[in-house]
Amino acid sequence: MKNVDMKVEGDKLTITVDMTKEFGPSSSGKTIIVASSEGNQTIEYKDGSYKIGLNVYRKP
Repeated sequence: MKNVDMKVEGDKLTITVDMTKEFGPSSSGKTIIVASSEGNQTIEYKDGSYKIGLNVYRKP
């Protein structure tokens, strides 16, 4: 993952992204990547597995 911290505490999933970081242009060049889970990630919680996919980007 790039610039993404995820943690489950109790019944809450907290996602932290540093909005000051950048990882250059997207593959299309239309946006600037700020954070990415780089595909779906698995999060374990009580009764099983959950999936999350995250992309944070901005226009240049």
